[in-house]
Amino acid sequence: MFKRFALASALILSSPALAQEAPATPDPVPEEAAPKTVAVVFETEMGDITMALEVERAPITAGNFLRYVDNDRFDGTVFYRAMRLDWGEQPNGLLQGGTQNDPARIMAPIAHEPTSETGLTHDKVGALSMARNEPGTATGDFSIMVSPQPGLDANPAAEEEDFRLGYAVFGHVTDGMEVVRAIFDSPVDPEKGEGWLKGQMLAQPVKVISAHRVEDS
Repeated sequence: MFKRFALASALILSSPALAQEAPATPDPVPEEAAPKTVAVVFETEMGDITMALEVERAPITAGNFLRYVDNDRFDGTVFYRAMRLDWGEQPNGLLQGGTQNDPARIMAPIAHEPTSETGLTHDKVGALSMARNEPGTATGDFSIMVSPQPGLDANPAAEEEDFRLGYAVFGHVTDGMEVVRAIFDSPVDPEKGEGWLKGQMLAQPVKVISAHRVEDS
């Protein structure tokens, strides 16, 4: 032990400049880069809604939505449905808009990206989620969460496929939730809609004037 200490001491003493230097500071651990997103804005009759699309974590779903934006397929569409839930903390529900299966606007359905694979959830106010019938049928209709809706997330333990796969989250609102709320609070027509959708359709749907990437504004 003494020999090792002496050798180390000799090295230090034979290098006086090194002996006077402060110990080297370790390089900082780099922070994990945030997943890539693309910003888009929906200009509506009631104000602007800015969204961040999760093109890295949900590439199929976000990429599909972005194609609709880039091809002006949302321009002239409407927000048409306010699903209002009468339990829990209020407001509770979601706002839905999009192409309404218009054959002149919709593109081919996309593969389903469950939240259990993307890591995204419906727990965030402003979360964006694709509307669909069966998993794998989503086209150009989507919903904005006005309140957390964890029941829409994928539940791999569920017996029914609908609940097992859930709905696909692909982004979130970054600015304009007050506009979302204002549209959500618009009057509904109690006679509009079929089946369990009856009473959820807005009496005066709110028009999307233009949807585009933020850098294009």
